[in-house]
Amino acid sequence: YPHDCKMRAVVLTDEGPQVVADHKEPIRAPGEALIRVLRAGVCSTDLQLIAGYKGGYRGVLGHEFVGIVEQADEADWVGKRVVGEINVPCRDCDTCTKGSIDAARNHCPNRRCLGIVGKDGCMAERITLPILNLHRVPDAIPDKIAVFAEPLAAACRIVEQGCLPSPGERIAVIGDGKLGLLITEVLSRSLPPGCTLVHFGRHEKKLNMVSDLPNVMVSAQSPCAEHMQAFPVVVEASGSPVGLEQAMNLCRPLGTVVVKTTCAGTAPINTATIVVAELKLVGSRCGPFDKAMHMLEKVGSRVERYVECEVKLGDGLLGLEQAARKGALKVQLVME
Repeated sequence: YPHDCKMRAVVLTDEGPQVVADHKEPIRAPGEALIRVLRAGVCSTDLQLIAGYKGGYRGVLGHEFVGIVEQADEADWVGKRVVGEINVPCRDCDTCTKGSIDAARNHCPNRRCLGIVGKDGCMAERITLPILNLHRVPDAIPDKIAVFAEPLAAACRIVEQGCLPSPGERIAVIGDGKLGLLITEVLSRSLPPGCTLVHFGRHEKKLNMVSDLPNVMVSAQSPCAEHMQAFPVVVEASGSPVGLEQAMNLCRPLGTVVVKTTCAGTAPINTATIVVAELKLVGSRCGPFDKAMHMLEKVGSRVERYVECEVKLGDGLLGLEQAARKGALKVQLVME
């Protein structure tokens, strides 16, 4: 494509998010693919970026997508339907060359991150990503479901980190938002024998979407006294700065709190709870796409239920407003 081609996109500016028709199309570098986006998902992180998370990101929003490769160095990629890992590491630093696979994937100090740090995102007609970031989508997985690859990979990261209870123990998940529900979808299929997952939330209708899973109990009530210090592992996915304190109160001494929430604001933390109970706090972010794609083949028909509405790219601001409503599920932007 000529370098002066323009495209439609949802861009976060100093004046807030805007839908524009004249954003410059990305230029593919060697080793990258030019991808025509088919669908993009609106994530809570996008909403937090609008609120000031990451210190003022400016550019095209979005990091959950499915698209078709239009240009690539290797011809066999052209025409393939793909999803993509969002972190773009430098692949030259010590973290990339000497660290573990997940360290290179998530923690390159020079990384760019699709729609979050230093790289335009996927709420646009076209994006570029390194071929090494791409995963082909099986024909059996429709576009609507394939968009869930990135958040499902984030849920799979908890398993990859080994943050599971011992056989016969319980694990708690806090938060019935989009990510919280996907976490329960993944963990319910990954628990050791005899384990039970208790999912705490505020919306009975949403909790009922996972109540039929094996070894899962749900509660739309606030945790009571019997739940305090009762769980060896607690996953915090509330989307709220106060969720971390609640998770720490549920976690038993010497237990593990897995933190998934990212907020523009600061979270109040009583460090005495951590010290006295000797808790382990584990941050958890991007996960393995290969595991996510395998999981999508198993649970695709279930995650489709989490799509609340679809809007055209030109109505992207409406999509952001819908996603920001209290209790909203997944909103997808459709490019056609």
